[in-house]
Amino acid sequence: MSKVLQVELEDETEKMDEMVSRGANDFGLFSPQFARRHGLHLVGTATTWFLLDIAFYSQNLFQKDIFTSINWIPKARTMSALDEVFRISRAQTLIALCGTVPGYWFTVFLIDVVGRFAIQLMGFFMMTVFMLGLAVPYHHWTTPGNQIGFVVMYAFTFFFANFGPNATTFVVPAEIFPARLRSTCHGISAAAGKAGAMIGAFGFLYAAQDPHKPDAGYRPGIGVRNSLFVLAGVNLLGFMFTFLVPEANGKSLEEMSGEAQDNE
Repeated sequence: MSKVLQVELEDETEKMDEMVSRGANDFGLFSPQFARRHGLHLVGTATTWFLLDIAFYSQNLFQKDIFTSINWIPKARTMSALDEVFRISRAQTLIALCGTVPGYWFTVFLIDVVGRFAIQLMGFFMMTVFMLGLAVPYHHWTTPGNQIGFVVMYAFTFFFANFGPNATTFVVPAEIFPARLRSTCHGISAAAGKAGAMIGAFGFLYAAQDPHKPDAGYRPGIGVRNSLFVLAGVNLLGFMFTFLVPEANGKSLEEMSGEAQDNE
């Protein structure tokens, strides 16, 4: 009888310990505990994803306009529709093969070696450097014979976007938040990114218009050169906000979320 009672007491003790442990971790998204532990982390993941997508979608969607502005691709009115499609596709394929795809593979092989934080910090920094490298001597790149140099520099911005924040902003929110709030925090960060994508998609279209000769139906903008300066500033902000995001490399999900410490 005493053995049975002892087993029952042990079972009840385990249940009580489990309930206490669960209660220590049972805080909501809008609770003071979450704000204290992960509030800045959420600000960091959402803001960096937002800033990345402003720059990344601007670069992706308006490659044609940028290449036309430096006279690497002729004006649309000077060639047939098929010739225009061929030239644009060739240019975008070249950028993808030389910049976008290699950047992803570098991340795949090095993310667990270098770490998420270092890759994201380096990516934003190098994107800022190459954007300034395009914007400062912009008139040099538009002269005949120098367009290839512009394209090489431009490809490097894609390389460091993908070997950088375009990969880590997706990975990190899935690792640093408590299990029950992980998908919610990842969704908030992703939603911030899509808001940045909309700003990049529409903002660059209007901002890059020639201040003297805008396209038909558009108001004068600040021009491609000044738009590149703005994107460099956006990347610099992304670099700064990366310091709000912790390094998750080599740590378990429980360690990153603080659940392991609570259980102890």
